[in-house]
Order: sequence, then C-alpha cells, then structure tokens
Amino acid sequence: MSSTESAFGRLFQQLIELDVIKIDTEPLDARIERRLKQFWENTSCPRCGHHSIVTWETTDRIWCRDCDFKPTYTYGTPFHEKHLTCGEILLAFTLYADTLLSINQIAPLLDRAYKTVHTVIREVEAAVQRGFPAVWKHLNQIIDGPTQVDESGRVCSGYKGQEPPRNSRSRGGSSRSGRSRWRGRHGDQLTLVAACRDSLRVIRGHRGIDYQGDLEPVIQEAKDLSQPLGEVWTDGLQAYREMDRTHRTVIHKERYVSPDGVHINQAECLFSIIQPWLRKFRGLSKQGLEQAAHTFGIVRSLTLAGGSVETAVECLVIGSFRSST
Repeated sequence: MSSTESAFGRLFQQLIELDVIKIDTEPLDARIERRLKQFWENTSCPRCGHHSIVTWETTDRIWCRDCDFKPTYTYGTPFHEKHLTCGEILLAFTLYADTLLSINQIAPLLDRAYKTVHTVIREVEAAVQRGFPAVWKHLNQIIDGPTQVDESGRVCSGYKGQEPPRNSRSRGGSSRSGRSRWRGRHGDQLTLVAACRDSLRVIRGHRGIDYQGDLEPVIQEAKDLSQPLGEVWTDGLQAYREMDRTHRTVIHKERYVSPDGVHINQAECLFSIIQPWLRKFRGLSKQGLEQAAHTFGIVRSLTLAGGSVETAVECLVIGSFRSST
C-alpha cells in the first residue's frame, strides 16, 4: 500500500465516486432555516438593539423595522456565507463528531475541499459548545446518582519540531511518494479528565492533574450542568484529597469496586470510547485536542439522553446567537 493512502476510507471513497452514496439535505436545510428564523423573531437586532425583527417564509432575508437592517437569516452563524448548505454543514459536523470518519473522508462525500469542511466544522463545534449548557438544562430528564471522576494517562496532542508533512492528494497535494505524517518531538502532553453522572459526560484536556487547575474545573462543570452535584467518586489519586465535597474513593490497586459499591466504571468506559475516536485525527494541536475532547463529551451526553437531530440544531442555533448578538 502506498504511504500516501490512509489506513481506512479507500473503499468508502470508491462508493462515493460510483455515486452509490447520494446526499439530500433539503429537509435538514428547511428545519434549520425555520429554527433560525424563529430565533430571529425573538431576539434583538444586532445593529440597533430593538426587538423589531420580521421574517418571511418566502425569502431568506430578515428585516428590522427600526433600522431597516436586512441580513440573511444565517447572519452571524456558522452557516453564513459558506460554500455548503445549512444541512450539509450540520451533516459534516455530525459525521465528524459521531463517527470514526475523518475530515479527509467527509470532504469527498460533500464534494468540497478539505479546508472548507475543516473550517466550518470548527465553527460549528465552537457554537455547539456554547449552546449545549442551555439546551441540556431544558432536556426532560432527571440527573441523579454519584458523579464519577477519573483522569486518563497522558495523550499526545500532536508533533512539533519539524515542518508539517506535505499535503496529501485529498488536500490538493501531489501524488508523489513521501512523508505523509508528522515527525519529530511529541507535542504537548495532555491529561483527559472526565466527570460522569447518569447520562451526563464532561471531558476536558488539561496539562496535568493538579486539583485546583485541572480536576476541580471539570467537577464544577458537571455540577453546573446537574444541580445538585451529589457524591463524588474517584480513584485514590492524592490530588483528590484537596476536594471540599462529599467524596468517596476506590483504590484500584486493591479492587475496581469497593465493598460499599464505589467505582468509576463510567469514566473509564468513556476513555475507552474516546481513544479510537481521537486516533482518527492522526495528531491535533493542543487547542484542537482540548476542543475535540469537549465536543465528544457533549455528543455522548446528548446520545445517552436520547437527544435527536433537533437537539443538535438547538445547540448550534443557541450557541450561534450567543456569540453574534
């Protein structure tokens, strides 16, 4: 096999080229348009600040009756002025966040360049992260039980010390053989810290395992999303001794479940799921790894809570407007 070929995705690419897989996002386009217009009708004008926005079903323009501002309904969102339709953008994010497909494999499916898909996915990812807390609080569910917290071994965020590899053919590079992966010293080493409570999954990438700077912020985020927090279950890591919360431990050197039933199996299971998902990136920047890990926790939470595509749209829309208005 040529060194320029990825380990997976070649047969999938051939199915795309044979037109076996066809994408029709019109129903999704319509849903997103309807939800964005509903949001505009209930928010203030970004130019004058008045609640005077009017929308119509027959046009993609919205109108402020006070200042005559007439942007498209996608204004200020990741959908605005992109080479992809709204439905294609959400589809790209879903394939990125909820499958083992890489962006290199998603881009041909949408018949777009790698950079186009990568840029829009990052924008959607940031919006979903902003909108998730508000959507999560309105999901019809009860979060109960202890909060299990665990930290992973070190995860490499990428490589540094050398120039990046040449562009592959899927990124517009040549077909000649050569180095197709990063080489050099390992990049920043991050620790994944996870907090799991019922269907909630919070996971973050941090530089270490200091309690105040690395562990406590994840526990606090879980508390903010599932008031009240309840008991916190951890392993015997010494840093947890600084915790000023109701706290019980299980010593893994002795057993995985304590005699009184304390365990952190949910958090360990989360790590076992995220590892193959992270490997598809073949190296990320420190910021990219932190953002990807957080996204995985959000999508996993929505999945376990029975969230639908509408829930994902809601996260995206709310997050977009929180940033732009």
